[in-house]
Amino acid sequence: MSLTLALAGDTMLGRGVAGMIARSADPARFFSPDLRERIDEADILMLNLECCVSDRGAEWRVPGKPFYFRAPTRAAELLAGLGVGCVTLANNHAMDFGADAMLDTREHLRRVGIRSVGAGADECQAREPEIMLVRGLRLGVLGLTDHPADFAASAVQPGVAYADLASGVPPWLVANVKELCERADVVLVAPHWGPNMVDRPRAYIRAAAQALTSAGATLVAGHSAHVFHGVAPPVLYDLGDFINDYIVDETLRNDLGLLFLVGVDETGPLLVRAVPIKLEYGRTRLAQDEDLRWIRDRFRAACGGFGCEVTEEDGELVIETR
Repeated sequence: MSLTLALAGDTMLGRGVAGMIARSADPARFFSPDLRERIDEADILMLNLECCVSDRGAEWRVPGKPFYFRAPTRAAELLAGLGVGCVTLANNHAMDFGADAMLDTREHLRRVGIRSVGAGADECQAREPEIMLVRGLRLGVLGLTDHPADFAASAVQPGVAYADLASGVPPWLVANVKELCERADVVLVAPHWGPNMVDRPRAYIRAAAQALTSAGATLVAGHSAHVFHGVAPPVLYDLGDFINDYIVDETLRNDLGLLFLVGVDETGPLLVRAVPIKLEYGRTRLAQDEDLRWIRDRFRAACGGFGCEVTEEDGELVIETR
């Protein structure tokens, strides 16, 4: 028995994208039909929601924090219409407009049938996984972030599931992964880790990935850099971005990304297919021509750094794991 996961990276529905959602929450406005066809090939779509979904709250003022992302409540309908089954809220924008807005986000997602992990009313809820039955397999999902520390939930305070990974993987996280492995057939850990706009994972992230897989994680799928990194199954170091209104870095090309379709069973990933995508202002479509070739060459080089071979089949970048 196996299932196919569609894994997308940072999904930012605030600022300019929020203005578009206020006019229409139709997924067709934001994602091209051919991209949606690829998403529909999967049994479940999961992503990192890089904003809160609320009409409440005020900006959480933190020294040096320049960006605050909030989406209108109808963004939940947009995500549901796209087929999202679960999101992680463990990131550096979940608390941008305070605890009320973060808790609203959880509720608006729940209202449309979308599960969420990585943030909650207290430390216990923020660290709690979700377990879903997908194609006869129990899929467990756990979210965490290594920044910022001041967003961390506590025993009495709402926030995110925070882990200072630069200092090592904390015992609570190892214990949670092991416990989830006893309850689920497939365990996905979704860490928001490392700095923005870097082209490869830091050494401490590679060490953390090793610790998570040693604890039993079937698959680790990270995000935060805003650009995709290489894959070393069962670790996808960074999924890159999925939709936003960001300024484009002409060197790292954060407007070019990947949607990952990962076949997985109880023993681990079976096949990794990476679908090249192009991010425009508030709209994402399949990449073509020179953009596709740039993504292919960059992904091959990034995966080659882990000794992982990438082939190309019908416009997809493929990694066979067996």
